[in-house]
Amino acid sequence: MATVDANAPAPKRSLADKPPFTLADIKRAIPPHCFQRSVVRSSSYLLRDIAAVAALLYVALQVIPALPAAPLRLVAWPLYWAAQGCALNSLWVLAHECGHHAFSEHALVDDAVGFVLHTALLVPYFSWKHSHRSHHANSASLDRDEVFVPWRRSELPWYARHIHGCVPVRIAVLVLVLIVGFPLYLVCNITGRPYPRLANHYDPYSPIFSSRERTQVIVSDAGVLAFSLVLYRLSEAAGFWTVARVYGVPMLVVNGWLVLVTFLHHTDPAVPRYDSAEWDWLRGALATVDRDYGAFLNSAFHNIADTHVVHHLFPSMPHYHAAEATRAIRPVIGEYYRFDATPIVRAAWRAAKECLYVEPDSRRDGVYWYTSKFNVEPDGRREG
Repeated sequence: MATVDANAPAPKRSLADKPPFTLADIKRAIPPHCFQRSVVRSSSYLLRDIAAVAALLYVALQVIPALPAAPLRLVAWPLYWAAQGCALNSLWVLAHECGHHAFSEHALVDDAVGFVLHTALLVPYFSWKHSHRSHHANSASLDRDEVFVPWRRSELPWYARHIHGCVPVRIAVLVLVLIVGFPLYLVCNITGRPYPRLANHYDPYSPIFSSRERTQVIVSDAGVLAFSLVLYRLSEAAGFWTVARVYGVPMLVVNGWLVLVTFLHHTDPAVPRYDSAEWDWLRGALATVDRDYGAFLNSAFHNIADTHVVHHLFPSMPHYHAAEATRAIRPVIGEYYRFDATPIVRAAWRAAKECLYVEPDSRRDGVYWYTSKFNVEPDGRREG
């Protein structure tokens, strides 16, 4: 059973009032060159990541099978899965950057690169691009945000109490969400905003998309289908388990990183949510958390984790300027900036434990905070 230090101070909550600065004030603090996108520089990061993936692929196909002893191979494969999962996740982040038109000055180049990269990772590029754009436009809104939308108390499903009350079950659910959470989001909108019917990233008529976006959804589907056929042919030629070991397991690692990083950006007991009466874009963009994954992973993941606040403020800014821009905006936004240095495993456990649903701020309407307390019934009666 996990223990809690009763004397440990609760994290100081972020400010939820309307800020005394504007987006223009923040932008003026950032050196102009931070907004410049260089296709040459962006491509250098792309080539770096492709080289890492190719080198690890060579290790998987040539080096590991040639190891003389089975115990060595049993150790080598998990190391390969972890390393290749990180390398592929780096490509995922660059594809995400393409979706924000942050790779180059040319939208067509960005979409072409993003489409190829995301398709190779079995992600419907344009479909995800459109829903992710909606997330950025409505971040921290209880009514319109696209992903990691928290329950209100009245919306808690019957099984929530059982998950919260049993540590092994809570751990199992967290691990399961890390592994399959992203595919489930694409297929059935798990953790997404409610729609009148099933929201599916592969359905061109899904309520996620407008009529103008349907053709691009079909193109995304065609790309994923074509690459799935390539994987099927490779499985026929090389064997299913070879493809599973070399590609499938690293993709599970990619899914885990994607869900973990995104989850911890937007899920924290000290970060507010807003209903429609109180929400505005600037406060929603500021309701995210920068986190430290260590120097190596911060760099490998193109600083998506430790510069996420400035990314929400200026999503078309290329990643290689984000650290400088973050330093520039901190004096302007002051206490509205949130950085959490909590070790990532501990932060993930804290979020899973303490961020079950949101309840209203007792001092102001329209502002909500995460909680996990079950001590009061919705009608005000104490639980037995």
